[in-house]
Amino acid sequence: MDEIIKELHALKLSGMARLWASLNETKRLDKLTLVDGLMLLLQAERDTRTTNRNARLIKEADFRYNATMEQLQATSHRGMDPNQLAVLGTGGYLQQGQSILITGAAGVGKSYLATALGNKACHQGYKVGYFNMQKLLGKLRLARVEGTIVKLIIKISRLDLLIIDDFGMKALEGQQQNDFMEIIEDRHGRKSTIIASQLPVSSWYDVIGNEVIADAVLDRIVHSSHRFDLKGESLRKK
Repeated sequence: MDEIIKELHALKLSGMARLWASLNETKRLDKLTLVDGLMLLLQAERDTRTTNRNARLIKEADFRYNATMEQLQATSHRGMDPNQLAVLGTGGYLQQGQSILITGAAGVGKSYLATALGNKACHQGYKVGYFNMQKLLGKLRLARVEGTIVKLIIKISRLDLLIIDDFGMKALEGQQQNDFMEIIEDRHGRKSTIIASQLPVSSWYDVIGNEVIADAVLDRIVHSSHRFDLKGESLRKK
């Protein structure tokens, strides 16, 4: 029995190895047919690989919070329609490369909602990246200095879901406008983007600044997006 477990680990079949040890320990091996036992082992390995994949995707996403869809206080009076969340939870918007815009005052749960959607996407096997807007701009600026800007832009473009939090805290200037435009352009109609902001969408034009770029960006992310305008008291006070 120990030799079988060693071979399973050597073949990187840790799920099978764990179940085999459990079946042996509980004296169930002799009670299973070959087919039934093999089906159990295969399912155990599949479950283990799925769990490991999800954990890796969540770690790489670098979320701000540990939030799930099940933890959301989804009520219409807070601007969080349960039916809309249920539809988004299926992941259809990710398959269609659609955007989600989340607005509302500080503390109403914008980042939490964005993270919950991102967490769900990870569990559905999608690659997600979470960025605070100012930190994203800082990464882009540093990459440009180091000569790795093209590599970073490509990496961002390959994310199935890009989450940009705290958009609009500062107006974009110069190269920042072009970088933001390039990111949105690369993703338009192909990959999904979630943007969370304290500012209403009507104020984003001024945040982007450049008239031509603002028109192009907003045309790509606003008209076909899913929208949440969160309301209520700050959850941080609670």
